[in-house]
Amino acid sequence: MAGRIIWYELMSANADASRAFYSAVLAWEIDARPTGDMDYRMIAAPDGLVGGLFGLPAVALENGAQPGWVFYVSVDDLDGAIGRIESAGGGLIMPPSEIPGTGRFAFVTDPQGAPFYIMTPQGEGGASMAHHQGMPGHGGWHELHSSDGAAAFAFYASQFGWQPDGDMDMGPDGLYRLFKIGDVQSGGIYTDSHAPHPYWATYFQVADIDVSASRITAAGGTVLRGPMEVPGGSWVINATDPQGVGFSVVGPKIA
Repeated sequence: MAGRIIWYELMSANADASRAFYSAVLAWEIDARPTGDMDYRMIAAPDGLVGGLFGLPAVALENGAQPGWVFYVSVDDLDGAIGRIESAGGGLIMPPSEIPGTGRFAFVTDPQGAPFYIMTPQGEGGASMAHHQGMPGHGGWHELHSSDGAAAFAFYASQFGWQPDGDMDMGPDGLYRLFKIGDVQSGGIYTDSHAPHPYWATYFQVADIDVSASRITAAGGTVLRGPMEVPGGSWVINATDPQGVGFSVVGPKIA
């Protein structure tokens, strides 16, 4: 289905260090070595692939590439989607590329500058369950920290068919606009006046939030906030990995 989030990717300045950290924290199986010329390693949850770890080349880092997490949104027509995104005020960071047997993709931004990938998948890529709430190791929530939450919400709704699913009052930051993809509530969009730039934060699903907090600190990461209860009964943690890359987890409190 077009509009689904089908893949997560960590762009890392040190792929070996990232592999060690996230394997310990999220119990992922991550390839020890890249399979091709590019340093790209598959990330697997217990029940299947959910993403990739991309070791940024030195030249990319020298030219300003920033480590961080991004996701891929499925589209039926990549070139048409790029045209619509640009017409709506978004941008094209990286032109279309193709991975034979997997699909064509491009790196884009929304009108406020938050980056993400779009992809027209081929073969098995179209059936990805990377975003699956309640399944440990999968993406469970997606939160856009925008400079204009209302405009951003309208953009994603028009481009990908994401539907409104209620609002929460964030006080000075206005409304936290919940959205669903298909019939699944999948995230929220809001105006974050404290964010240095617009960005998407992915919350990865865990089985026990307290165990995850312990794993983060034991593996050299930093818990910035949480565990904190959120509406619906789940608990979240916002953290950074040892390289300073932000990430979040969501799950139940067992004890």
